[in-house]
Amino acid sequence: MNAPLPLPALDDIRAHEDEMVAIRRRIHAQPELAFEERATSDLVAQCLQRWGYDVHRGLGVTGVVGTLKAGTGTRRIGLRADMDALPIAEATGKPWASQVLGKMHACGHDGHTAMLLAAARHLAATQRFDGIVHLVFQPAEEGLGGAKRMLDDGFLDLFPVEAIFGMHNSPGRPAGRFIAHAGPTMASGDTCIVKIRGTGGHGAMPHRATDAVVAASSFVMALQTIVSRNVPPLEAGIVSVGAFLAGDAPNVIPGEVELRLTVRAFSAAVRDLLERRIGEIARAQAESFGCTADVNYIRRYPVLVNHPRETAFCAQVVRDWLGPEGLLDAEPVSASEDFAFFLERIPGCYVFIGNGEGDEGGCMVHNPGYDFNDRCLSTGATYWVKLVESYLKPPAT
Repeated sequence: MNAPLPLPALDDIRAHEDEMVAIRRRIHAQPELAFEERATSDLVAQCLQRWGYDVHRGLGVTGVVGTLKAGTGTRRIGLRADMDALPIAEATGKPWASQVLGKMHACGHDGHTAMLLAAARHLAATQRFDGIVHLVFQPAEEGLGGAKRMLDDGFLDLFPVEAIFGMHNSPGRPAGRFIAHAGPTMASGDTCIVKIRGTGGHGAMPHRATDAVVAASSFVMALQTIVSRNVPPLEAGIVSVGAFLAGDAPNVIPGEVELRLTVRAFSAAVRDLLERRIGEIARAQAESFGCTADVNYIRRYPVLVNHPRETAFCAQVVRDWLGPEGLLDAEPVSASEDFAFFLERIPGCYVFIGNGEGDEGGCMVHNPGYDFNDRCLSTGATYWVKLVESYLKPPAT
């Protein structure tokens, strides 16, 4: 079978593709979890310094920011890539598979880092822009809010930008094509821990116990009415019970049940509604069975809202480069992303790049069989370069 044709990319970026793929696979083989990305950040910093960037380290513990100035312009933009891996045992069997037991790059952050590094090399070599670029290599996207940590550590004081941009791969979509969706694009992602307490007892004498399992079961069923009866029909909400923890013996009625929920929404109002109704239903259902409920609602990632002007700009960059066929139909994604914290503070846009369809794209992210598609690396890097050169276009002479 013939190898697939290369995807669109700048020739100078393609010329260094093998080196960038090697970097991607090196990162993939040595995955590091949130706030532990020391070897990865060392590698990123060394590359940026070698190419002439001013490098700042330590924001968000292991974050790296590389700054490059060209021309006399004072406009500033940020480009962000995430670096952390997931606590998943890899099952790809590939030569560059994870060498660290129980950890793998199952979301493509190795590819995101390599794409931005490839763009960094080209931008430094050509400097065909007028202004300042901050390349943000962020730790801890997977659940621990590395973006918020970088902001809390003073990112905007040190690196004020007028716009910020991010990119994520999208398995199942045509390789090397892009999605730019304005408005709410990724859902908020919250966790809720509910503990329902009753009185334990012997399974043969349930009348002498207060059965927390029955109360918790009723709570799970009542939860289903929130989205169907409280959320407006033209809006979206998700409430899923991922864990129901109770007892370990068939003849013992446990005195406590713990439920762990994931909660998603595409607007702040629905997010507030979901939090309120979960608490109300938990307490009411528990009380109706003679139990009590403790509700710990943990707000993690807000709704990711792409700004209209910056989204239109990103889409135009793709159209000018690849034509209208370079853009895929856009629709919101119910997963969550901590780039949302940046977009709460700074105008910007988070785009997706297709990782490939069928066998080429592999399985969905967060799966032991996932791998980033290296064919997309030079294309993603070229997008970054064209975005910078368009946004920071030198003045006409």
